Order: sequence, then structure tokens, then C-alpha cells
Amino acid sequence: MSRICELTGKGRQVGHNVSHANNKTKRTFLPNLQNVTLISDSLGRSIRLRVSTHGLRSVEHNGGLDNWLLKTRDEDLSLRARRLKREVRKASTQTAEAA
Repeated sequence: MSRICELTGKGRQVGHNVSHANNKTKRTFLPNLQNVTLISDSLGRSIRLRVSTHGLRSVEHNGGLDNWLLKTRDEDLSLRARRLKREVRKASTQTAEAA
């Protein structure tokens, strides 16, 4: 299982451990990923995702998964998030037409 956020696409970064003697050795910085269940109001179901804590804070700040997906540009989303955004947009337009 890859260490990539399913919403933001945030992945690992590469850097150095630097010793007191200024020796540098390669290391990786992994994102803080959590398995979460987010509820989509327009789809009427819950969605299980592996999200970074930064991405989770962004979703909560924007008022939920649906609002966050609709506000975020497609270039900033992962493939699975783009598909989810398409479903949310389709469901929200259908409910708007029915009302």
C-alpha cells in the first residue's frame, strides 16, 4: 500500500539526516496518513479514505467532503478524488433540478 493521501496526493519526501559532524545520509519523510470514514451529504453514503491529517483538517475547515471537493481544483486532486468529485457534482445537480 503506497503512502499517498487519497485526497490531496501528498506523498513521501526525500531529505537528509545530518549528524553533529555534518555527515549527511538519505532518509524519507512520510506523510501522517489516517484511515477515515467521511460522509458525503449529496451522495448519501460514507466513504472510506486514507487521508493525511493536513487533508483532513482542510476538509473539516471547508465544511465537509462535498464542499471541499467542489472548491478544490482538479489538478490538486488525486485520481480517486477526481472521480468522487464527479459523482458529487452529478448528484448535486440532480437534486438542484428536482427542487
